[in-house]
Amino acid sequence: MENAICRILNDMSECLDVQQMRRLQESLLKYLQRTEQEITREIDNKEYLDMFVAAKRIEGCSERTIEYYRSTIQNMFLDIKTPVRQITTEDLREYLTQYQVKNNCGRVTIDNIRRNLSSFFSWLEDEDHILKSPIRRIHKVRTGTRVKETFSDENIEVLRDNCKNIRDLAIIDLLYSAGIRVGELVNLNKADINFEERECVVYGKGNKERRVYFDARAKIHLQEYLKSRTDRNEALFVTLDKPSERLQISGVEIRLRNLGRRLNIEKVHPHKFRRSMATKAIDKGMPIEQVQRLLGHQQIDTTMHYAMVNQSNVKNSHRKFIG
Repeated sequence: MENAICRILNDMSECLDVQQMRRLQESLLKYLQRTEQEITREIDNKEYLDMFVAAKRIEGCSERTIEYYRSTIQNMFLDIKTPVRQITTEDLREYLTQYQVKNNCGRVTIDNIRRNLSSFFSWLEDEDHILKSPIRRIHKVRTGTRVKETFSDENIEVLRDNCKNIRDLAIIDLLYSAGIRVGELVNLNKADINFEERECVVYGKGNKERRVYFDARAKIHLQEYLKSRTDRNEALFVTLDKPSERLQISGVEIRLRNLGRRLNIEKVHPHKFRRSMATKAIDKGMPIEQVQRLLGHQQIDTTMHYAMVNQSNVKNSHRKFIG
C-alpha cells in the first residue's frame, strides 16, 4: 500500500504545491489504511447497521425511532445487496423509485425513507467508514403542504359527553388541555400529578423532562377517576379489566378510534388532541415560543407544522392591520 501511495504522490507532484501534497498524503494514509483494516476485518452490512443503531441509542433516540431506522435500512439491504461502502447514488435513487412503485406509497413516505437513509450514510461518513454519503445528491422529496384537521369545540364536547367511563373522560381532558403525546400519557404515574398547581412532569422524546399543565376540568375528572380505583398500581391510567395493568399506547388509540367511529367523528386519535390544543393556543394569542415549550419541540418550525392557522383569524387580522 505504501508503494501505491508513493506512486500517487509522484504523479500529483507536478500539479500540487507543497501544502496540497501534504494534505493529499495525510488523506491517503488515513483512508487507505482504514480501508485495508476494514477489508481485513470483513465488516458486513449488518455490523455497520448494528454500530449505527448503537450510536442512535447513545444519542437518546426512543426504541420506536430506533426500530424505524433499523427496518428502513434492513429493507434497503434486502434490495441492494452491494456492500454498504460500494453503494452509489444511482443504486439509492433506483431503490427509492422502485419502492414507491412496488408499494404504491406517497411522497411523504418516500421522503421519510430518504431521511432515514440519509441519517445512516451521514453517520458512515462522519465515522470515516465512507468518503462521501451517496444519498447527499438525492434532495428532499417535494410534498404538498396539507392542512391537518383539528377537533372543533363541538367535537370535543360530543366526545366528552359520550364517554362511558370516567377513565376515558379523564384521558380526553388531559390529552386536550395538556397537549401531551400519547407515549407521555401512558408513562405517567399517580405521583407525577400535582393537583394543587394543576401540573405534571412528563418525559418526552429523547427522555427529555418538561413540565406541562392541565385545566380545572381535567383536574376534577382525574381526581374522580383516581377515587374510583381500588388497585395499587402506580400508573396514572390502568386497564379496565382485572388485574389492573398500566394502559398501553395501543389501548388508548383503539379506545379513541372506536369512540370516534361510534359518534361518526373522523380521525379520532391521540395526536389530534395535541394538534388541536396547539392550534387553539395560537389562535387565542399565545406566543409561539411558549407553545413550543409546552409541546416540547426543539425546533419552532415543528411547532408551526402542528398549529393550523385559523383562516378567519387571518381575515380579521388583515382588516385590523391593513384596513
